[in-house]
Amino acid sequence: MNGSDMYSVEDRDKRKRFGIGIGIGIGVKIRAMGLKTLGESRVEKLKANARSPKMKLWIIRATTMVLLWTCLVQLTALGDTWGPRVLRGWPSSVTQDSHSLDVKFLPSGPARVLPPKRVYQNNGYLMVSCNGGLNQMRSAICDMVAISRFLNVTLIVPELDKTSFWADPSEFEDIFDVDHFITSLRDEVRILKQLPPRLKKRMELGYVHTMPPVSWSDISYYHNQILPLIKKFKVVHLNRTDARLANNGQPLELQKLRCRVNFNALRFTPQIEYLGRRVVQLLRKNGPFLVLHLRYEMDMLAFSGCTQGCNPDEVDELTRMRYAYPWWKEKIINSELKRKDGLCPLTPEETALTLRALDIASDIQIYVAAGEIYGGQRRMASLAAAFPKLVRKETLLGADDLQFFQNHSSQMAALDYLVSLESDIFIPTYDGNMAKVVEGHRRYLGFKKTILLDRKLLVELIDGYTSGLLSWEEFSSAVKDAHMARMGSPKKRKVVPERPKEEDYFYANPEECLQPLVDIDPVTLSILR
Repeated sequence: MNGSDMYSVEDRDKRKRFGIGIGIGIGVKIRAMGLKTLGESRVEKLKANARSPKMKLWIIRATTMVLLWTCLVQLTALGDTWGPRVLRGWPSSVTQDSHSLDVKFLPSGPARVLPPKRVYQNNGYLMVSCNGGLNQMRSAICDMVAISRFLNVTLIVPELDKTSFWADPSEFEDIFDVDHFITSLRDEVRILKQLPPRLKKRMELGYVHTMPPVSWSDISYYHNQILPLIKKFKVVHLNRTDARLANNGQPLELQKLRCRVNFNALRFTPQIEYLGRRVVQLLRKNGPFLVLHLRYEMDMLAFSGCTQGCNPDEVDELTRMRYAYPWWKEKIINSELKRKDGLCPLTPEETALTLRALDIASDIQIYVAAGEIYGGQRRMASLAAAFPKLVRKETLLGADDLQFFQNHSSQMAALDYLVSLESDIFIPTYDGNMAKVVEGHRRYLGFKKTILLDRKLLVELIDGYTSGLLSWEEFSSAVKDAHMARMGSPKKRKVVPERPKEEDYFYANPEECLQPLVDIDPVTLSILR
C-alpha cells in the first residue's frame, strides 16, 4: 500500500480543506504586504519631493515669513507709545474697533497686534480704590500701573470713587475700554479683572491689608515699604491714590510708562467715543471752536470758599455745603484774600473780560466744558452777551443721546475731555485736575494751543479796569503781554524740592514723553509760542 492509501477518504477530505485555508491566508497576507509596500512607496515619494528644490524653496519662504512676523510683533511692542502721535505716528498696538471715533484723539489703522505677554515672577496682588473726579482718578490709575510694573505684582482693575461729592456709580468698564486697558499693557504688567477665587474669598472674610500710601512718594518708597507688605499678605489694598507718586526724580522707564497708560491704554468706551465724535463733528461743521473749562460749579465754590459775585443767600448755601463734607478740611476761608492770591476760579464775568482782552473773536463757537454753572443764566449773562455762540453738550445733543449719562458725572466729564482735546483753543479758568491733564495731553498731541491764565495778575488787572484805573487799551495790552508765553508751548517742568505741591504737575507737562525742544525747528517753535 502506498503512502497515499494509508489515509482514509475522510482524512483526505480534511487535508484538502486545510490546504484551501492555507491558500486563502497566504493570499490575504500577500495583499496586505502589497498595501504596505504601496504606502511605503508613497512616503518615500513624499520624502523625495521634500528633497526637491521647489519644496526646499517653499520651506525657506514659510520659515522666513514666521521669523519676519515674530520680529514685527516684537517691534510693535517696543514702539508702542514713545513720542507724540502727531510727530511719530499713532502706535500700531492700539486699535480702532468698528464703533470707535475716526477723529484724531482715537487710534486708527489695521487690526491690532497684541504685544507679547511679559513673563515675570509675580510678587503678589495690588488692589486700588481711586478717589476724586474723573481726571484725578485717571492720573492715579497711570501711577498705579507704573508702580505695579516696577514691583512685579499683578494689578486688579482699579475701583472708581463712588462716595465723593459726585456720587457717580460708574464702574471702570463704564468709562474705559477695560479689555483694551488689560491687553495693551500685557507686555508690561499683568492686570486681572478680579482676584483669583482663593484670594477673593480671603478678602471677603477681611483678610486683606488696607492702607493709604504716602503722597508724592518715590518708587523707592514702594519698593521698601509696600512690596514687603505685598509679599507678606499676598494682597495689599491701597485706599487712596491721588498724588501718590512723585512728579520728578523717577526712572525714565517709569515716567514713559505713565505716559503710555495715559495716552494709549486709557481709552474711553465706544459709546463715549461715539458721542464725542458727534459733538466734534457738529462743532466742526460751523468752523473752529474754543473749549472753555469754566470751573464754576457749586462744589468748586463750596470747596474753595470763593464767593465773588454771589449774593448773601448763595454765600450761606456754599458755606453750609462746605461744613457738610468732613473731608473738606478747610472751613473758614477769606474769599477776597484767596481771590487776590489767584487761588479762586475766574467768575463768568471775569472770564468774559479776559477773553475779550485776549482778542478772542466774538463770533467764535465756545463749547463750555463744565457741569451746571452756579447762579445759572444770571451769572452767564455777560459771557453770553460778549460771545453769543456759547454751546454745551446738552444743547448739541438730544435728550435721548444723554439719557444714559445722566447722574454719571464722570461719563459726562469724559465727553468734555474728548472735545477739549480736539478744540482749536483750550482755556481753563482754574488749574484743577481736568485742566492739568488736558493741558498735558494737548502737549503730547503736538503742543496744541492751550491758554493758561495767570489768575493772580488777571484779578489785579480786572480790578484796575473796573475801577477806572486802567483804560480798555491798557487793560487789553497788559493781558495779552502777560499771556504770550502761556500758550502751551514747550518748556521745562518746574521742580521744587521738598515742596511737590508748588512744582509743575507731571501730567500737565510730561516732558519725558514729548518731542525734545532741540528737535523742533525754529519756525514751528515760533508758531507754537
